[in-house]
Amino acid sequence: MKALAGYLAGLLFGLGLAISGMTDPARVIGFLDVAGDWDSTLVFVLGGAVVTTFLGYRLVWRRSAPLLEPRFQLPTRSDLDARLLGGAALFGIGWGLSGYCPGPAVASLPGLSWPLTVFVVTLVAGWWLSRRLTPGA
Repeated sequence: MKALAGYLAGLLFGLGLAISGMTDPARVIGFLDVAGDWDSTLVFVLGGAVVTTFLGYRLVWRRSAPLLEPRFQLPTRSDLDARLLGGAALFGIGWGLSGYCPGPAVASLPGLSWPLTVFVVTLVAGWWLSRRLTPGA
């Protein structure tokens, strides 16, 4: 049941990315270009995500436990370390340069192109390198 729920959530997420235009790198780069020819259409996508998250968390926290788990699993760390800040910086730089982030890249795989291939290869290489350099991972 958990696998089916995960599959359906991923499918819904991918469809949302495709319908909203988040899988189009030109649109994303246009959105990030606030000093140039700014494409404001993704503001509505971000706004919808914020509203959905705000309302969703209000509903979820009313429950004593998730539907498919015995308890909530929340992060315990609240500090900002070099790995977190460095990872966030690399994510932002990669997103700004390519127009892809991991979710939209996976959703775009059916229309594989050369830039998408380069992004996915570097994504996997970065993941692999991080796993190799992180003790205990």
